[in-house]
Amino acid sequence: MTDTSVPAPSPALSVVVPVYMGAATVGELVAALRALEIEGGLEIVLVVDGSPDNSLDVCKELAVLPGAPVTVMSLSRNFGEHNAVMAGLSRARGAFVITMDDDLQNPPAEVRRLFEHARDGNYDVVYTYYAEKKHAPWRNWGSRFTNWCADRLIDKPPGLYLSSFRCISAFVRERVVASYEGPFPYVDGLVFQVTQNVSRLQVHHLPRNEGRSNYTLRRLLRLWLAMFLNFSVMPLRLATLFGLAFGAIGAVGAIFTIVEAFISDKPPQGWASMMVAVLVLAGVQLVVIGMIGEYLGSMFLAVNRKPQYLVREVFRRSAAGLEIERPKADTPEGGQPHRAPSERSPEP
Repeated sequence: MTDTSVPAPSPALSVVVPVYMGAATVGELVAALRALEIEGGLEIVLVVDGSPDNSLDVCKELAVLPGAPVTVMSLSRNFGEHNAVMAGLSRARGAFVITMDDDLQNPPAEVRRLFEHARDGNYDVVYTYYAEKKHAPWRNWGSRFTNWCADRLIDKPPGLYLSSFRCISAFVRERVVASYEGPFPYVDGLVFQVTQNVSRLQVHHLPRNEGRSNYTLRRLLRLWLAMFLNFSVMPLRLATLFGLAFGAIGAVGAIFTIVEAFISDKPPQGWASMMVAVLVLAGVQLVVIGMIGEYLGSMFLAVNRKPQYLVREVFRRSAAGLEIERPKADTPEGGQPHRAPSERSPEP
């Protein structure tokens, strides 16, 4: 079904929500967002990331209800939160875009305050932070470690907390979507490649009322590796420094052994220490080789065009009910790489 009417003007704010196992909470979230009074208008983009529950059916029902327009993107499988956010950013039309989770731990009432802070301050990006996070202790520790690594690996202001509840200007959104085609996006790393005009805003964080967090230790590790290996060459430089350091230690040890052999009548001692050194050096070598292998593996998957995401269907409200769009394979949402704005197709 195709809608031939004139497209609605772009709203002031788009809210992008990745949905995974969110059937119990996404309805309340959308209702609260629709109740907000946003100067310039609001649209909501729900990206159903291959959720195994009935989240897609719930989102389709929400799309036809009156209120702020809701676009529902159904991905062909579970690609991960940052991939789903990239899919939502490609569809968002607002002058600012807020990304947030579907679990209601970020109060929808904070959306307007976050939007106005970014708009009135003319910031490219505003990150939120919390006086107290209502996550499990192990996840809070993982977040602190990830932020500590980000301080050293990507060009972010030191101490800035990287939250998934963030507001991004259209300027940054367009360049983030156009600049990265790989299968392992890390939205914050892409943001800081574009701008340093960043602010932060303290907001409330609520305990989770439904279900449990979709972030397992494995998912946090994958996210950390995406940042660690795809947005910095620091690991390779650390490997070089480790090699130089252990090489220097080995050279000093060799000189000490040779001198001892000349000035002492006893045969060289230290079999146990030698075996420890061999094992340590072998372990370091294997770690470095594995790290280089991760870089090569990422390059291999990117060269072989592993998709960042694939959109199966898009649902929107129309005069006749629910409009369904099925992206073709030769469109960005169908799986082909995004074309940068500066590129142009050849004239026919």
